[in-house]
Amino acid sequence: MNASLPTQIYQLKVTLRHSQPPIWRRIQVPADIRLDKLHAVLQAVMDWEGYHLHQFMANEKDRLNTQFYGVPVPDTAFDMYKMLDERKFRLNQILTAPKRKITYEYDFGDSWDHDLMLEKILPAEPGVRYPRCLAGKRNRPPEDVGGVWGYQVFLEAIADPQHEEHEQWVEWIGGEYDPEAFDLDAVNRRLQPARRRRG
Repeated sequence: MNASLPTQIYQLKVTLRHSQPPIWRRIQVPADIRLDKLHAVLQAVMDWEGYHLHQFMANEKDRLNTQFYGVPVPDTAFDMYKMLDERKFRLNQILTAPKRKITYEYDFGDSWDHDLMLEKILPAEPGVRYPRCLAGKRNRPPEDVGGVWGYQVFLEAIADPQHEEHEQWVEWIGGEYDPEAFDLDAVNRRLQPARRRRG
């Protein structure tokens, strides 16, 4: 077996929390991918633009023991969370069994929370390049639209020419936005740099 081939693959379902109908992606990544690399993968599969802060959260149901992973920013308000350095942790250290979940939050203002559920642990397939996206549904919301709730207002406004904010939102988005659009080939093209930087 090729020495660079991962031994285990995690199949994850990535769902944008509170999106209705659900916005989701099914991806496969090396089980031992570093969290900073996983951040880059999630940006690519969701087509986020990457200019906001992010973090991973584990053990969310136990508020006192929730673990935060990201880019530590010492001596700021974010330091109160005791952010662990995402470059020092791998996915299989914090997500260990099928049906378990962690959260990926992108943009602390809009709070795009993504549920990452481990669906399966699989052997790596020879000849397959990871990470890869297998499936998905719907376009991700525009950046800076105001979170999931702002996104609903945006959709209502652009769909109704009589809406008082219709023209404002259409101009803001640049004329067109299709909430149902999803292009699997385009997602996998965006993942190509991540395949060259395994770690």
